[in-house]
Parts: sequence; structure tokens; C-alpha cells
Amino acid sequence: MQRTRTEGPEYFHKVVDCQWACPAHTPVPEYIRLIADGRYADAYMINWTSNVFPGVLGRTCDRPCEPACRRGRVEEEPVAICRLKRVAADNKGDVRERMPPPAAEKNGKRIALVGCGPASLTVARDLAPLGYEIVIYDGETRSGGMIRSQIPHFRLPEEVIDEEVGYITGLGMELRLGQRVDSLKALLDDKWDAVFIGSGAPRGRDLDLPGRQEAAANIHIGIDWLSSVSFGHIEKIGRRVIVLGGGNTAMDCCRTSRRLGGEEVKVIVRSGFEEMKASPWEKEDALHEDIPILNYRVPKAFTHENGRLTGVLFEVVEAVYDEKGRRKLVPSGQPDEFHECDDVLVAVGQENAFPWIERDIGLEFDEWGLPKVNPITMQSTIPHVFFGGDAAFGPKNIIWAVAHGHDAAVSIDKFCRGEDVALRPPPDASLISQKMGIHEWSYDNDIANDRRYRVPLRDKEVALKDVRIEVELGFDRELALKEAQRCLNCDVQTVFADPLCIECDACADICPVDCITFTEESEEPDLRGRLRAPALNLTQELLVSGKLPTGRVMVKDEDVCLHCGLCAERCPTGAWDMQKFYLEMTHAGAGCRAS
Repeated sequence: MQRTRTEGPEYFHKVVDCQWACPAHTPVPEYIRLIADGRYADAYMINWTSNVFPGVLGRTCDRPCEPACRRGRVEEEPVAICRLKRVAADNKGDVRERMPPPAAEKNGKRIALVGCGPASLTVARDLAPLGYEIVIYDGETRSGGMIRSQIPHFRLPEEVIDEEVGYITGLGMELRLGQRVDSLKALLDDKWDAVFIGSGAPRGRDLDLPGRQEAAANIHIGIDWLSSVSFGHIEKIGRRVIVLGGGNTAMDCCRTSRRLGGEEVKVIVRSGFEEMKASPWEKEDALHEDIPILNYRVPKAFTHENGRLTGVLFEVVEAVYDEKGRRKLVPSGQPDEFHECDDVLVAVGQENAFPWIERDIGLEFDEWGLPKVNPITMQSTIPHVFFGGDAAFGPKNIIWAVAHGHDAAVSIDKFCRGEDVALRPPPDASLISQKMGIHEWSYDNDIANDRRYRVPLRDKEVALKDVRIEVELGFDRELALKEAQRCLNCDVQTVFADPLCIECDACADICPVDCITFTEESEEPDLRGRLRAPALNLTQELLVSGKLPTGRVMVKDEDVCLHCGLCAERCPTGAWDMQKFYLEMTHAGAGCRAS
């Protein structure tokens, strides 16, 4: 196996598993250390630069970083990365002076943004300080897109949305709210220098079942219903409610129903519990609020009487798997089940709806009705039209929309300057030694043994009485410090200098997880099996040195390394050093332009 190349940012970026997994590549360990140090405003601004909505995402993010967290490999649960982000937002104080000022003068380029959700707002945040004239269109009368319309206020208070959207709109742009774009062709006729479409996936899927039309008055599309609740158009629901679907929207629907008068609320899903698309914590929250989840039931018909919904008939199914592990739902042989209800909320998925985009203007669509979009540049088949968020690749979540917005902003900036949008600039990265003395580091390298702390919740009896009372209370500063100390500082890298090594094996002897081995070189599959502790996780890299004087090589398994620094403390020659790796993605501006 060849010596590991660590010269570029890619290797050490991947070792910081949480940052690697985050679509916006937020420097997670860095802001967690700042929280532990009580520097909440600094932690907030690191997040704001990267993920734009720290207070919103600290409550609602789908947390792709947490399954990747290295803490989850040495004990049961990862660091509460998402909820620590909220700690920075809740304790930051007034950061308005730290926000970039509006551009002193415009650069003469006009950009239209369709939709005022997270993708468009990210584009606006990145481009407005550069002097672009930004105009945002949205059919709703309030900004925020799906952040405001589809996330219940008991999860995300409106004042948090207002604050963080306000930081962006305060950079200088025009909001044309209540102005729906009904024709892309007409919009393009206004001769914009670029157009960004971040209109989301606004159409909820329906179920074409017997009784659907007859009982239509009490069968609601989940995302539309949530939007009506958010804007105050709906304030109550029937006593018995069935929610169809197993995603996060279904969890929001059932929990909202409990707060609007639903006493008997059920979630009924065609798949198994583990296969549901809802995040594990979303399902846990629903169960905590006494909402049963019934699995392996497929709706067959809506029953009704004199135009009034009376219930839903379900077929009971079971999962069978073929020789390739593919699942198929088949009838279980059990009799059909009938569940009475007064209202049904259909939350079985969302899809894009582009009736306002003409099919004769040069914009190509794929077989699923999505625009053909370059996944790196976010550019469509009309060169100056870009897409992002759910409008680009279908429903995902806020953090993906933010990442798309950053990428699109880079492309728009390059396009407007006449540069090749495909030439993407590398991120900024640095490696800095943390050594302050022979056995002293600039970071706390003690490994906390604490298990994950639970976020305090408001009393259930109080929370279920008002759809606008926030359920999660968030970590206070004391709990935040304890949770932050669970972070293993994965960005403080173990950097090995081959020429200084005398092969004393002291580092291997002191390593608490046996992740360092001195051995004969060989091909990777063989090498992985011959280490002190076999390196079985093939998704994680091996750090392999060049050939040492004895002919052996040093091999470190990145999978289980605790970044404790004991190897560097023990090394008599300084061959090991702990160096902080900091990576910040390049956003629109001088750093992304051709020299």
C-alpha cells in the first residue's frame, strides 16, 4: 500500500466525519469547542458563515452529521451536534454588528430569485454583499418559504425565523412577497443577468382511493394543511385523526393534530417502523405525545356516510425479501382493518410542480419531471437559470438547500463575470500545531465518559395545549458544556513525520484503542487484517507512513482514533504532532474568481 497522501485538504477533511457528512461542511468541532469556552457569538458566526440559519437548524436539521459522529463508534450515541448549534444561537447576544454591511454600491448585475425559502435566501446572503441587485419573488406574504409554512411553531418559533431571515434581508435586497411567478418565460423576458429557482417541492402527493372525492371535505394534503395552520387559517381538527405516511411531515401532522383538538390521533404506515423515512427522534417525539404508530397497513378505501368521512379501510401486509434482499409487501392473510376517524391527513410524499415553467423555452426536464440540473454548478440547460433546494432534486431538507444555495451563488458570480462555472475553487484549509509544551496542548484532550445528555422538554400537559408553545427548551449553559465535552476533537489531527520516527513503538503501546501498528507493508486488504485491532470499517481511511528504517511502515486506523494526543505526548522525537485542521468552503466572492 502506498504512503497516504495528506498534502491536500481531502484526507483530513474526511477524518472530520461530522463536517464531511454535513452538506454545507460546517466546522463542527471548532464551534463546539467555542461553546465549551463560552464564546457563543463566535460559535454562532462560524455557523452563520456556513449553514446560514443556526437558530433554525439548531431546532430542525435532519442531522446528517450525527450518524457520522465518531463518538457513536466508541459508545452508543453521538454528540448532540444539532442541539449544540441551538445553544450558540440562544446565547449569542446581539451579533448585528458582526454581519456584513450592505454593498456600498451595486455592480450592475440583476438577479431574480424565485421562492423565499432557504435555498434562495442563501443565494441572496452570498451575493448581496458583492453588489448584486437581488429581487426575491414569493407567492406567500411572509418570507421563509417552507421554514415558515411547513415546520410547526412548537418546533420552530416564528421569532427565530424572523431574526435569521432578517439578517439576510438586511443585507439589501428587494422582496416581492405575495407576487407569485406564473411564467418563467415572462420572467426571463425582463432580461435578468441570472435567475435562481428555489421554489421547493410544493405539491403533496394524494391518494386516489375509493371514497376520496365523496369525503374530500375531511381529507387534507399534509403539507397544505400544515401551511394553513402556520398562517392561522386552520385552528382546529376533529377528535379522531388518522395520519397516512411515515416521513417527517407525517410526524409534524400528527403532533400538530394533538394540539388542535385531536384526542385520538394515529399514524398508519405501509412500511415497517424501522423503514419509516421519519428521523428516529421525530418518531420518538410522536410516541412521547401518546400517538400510536401502526405499521404494515395499506389504505384501501375512505368510508363515508352522507358525504361525511367515517373512517379508512386498510389491508394488513407483511414484508418478504427475495434472494437479493429486495423487499416486497404482500398480503398477510389477516382480515382488513377498519379505523374510524373524523379527519385524515395525507402525508405520503411531496413532488415538484412546475406548471409555471413553459416547455418550449429550452429548459429540459428528466423522466421524473425534474429540471436537468448539474449537481455541482446547479446550472440548468438554460445557462443563466440555476436551481437549488427541493426544486432541483426533489424533497430533502434545509441543510441541503443551504448547500445548493452556496454552490449556485458561486456559479452565478462566476457566470456574471464571464468565467467558466465548472471551474470550482478549492476550499480554504489549514493545519496548525496545537503544541504549547512537551505535554500541553491548546485544546482540552481529556475524554469525557458522559453519555449523551437529553434536551429538556416542556411539560407535556402544557405543550399539547398550544400549537405555538415551543416543546424543546434547549440545553442551558451547564448542560451545553457537559455535552460539548463529549466531542472528541476529530479536527485535531494526528500528523506523523516519517523522518523523525525511531520505531520505539511507544505510541502503539500507549494508544488506548490500539489503532497504531508498526508492521510490514502490504496491500490494503491484507494490511487491514494484520493490525493490532483489525480495521474492518472500509469507509474509513488508513494513515500509512512511508517505509521506515527497519523496512516497516506505521499504520493508523482513523476509524477508532480518539484524537486524545497520547501518541504525541509519549513520542520522544516529536514524530507525532496534534495539528488543528480547519476547512471553510469557498463561497461566492473574491475567493471563487479567476485571478
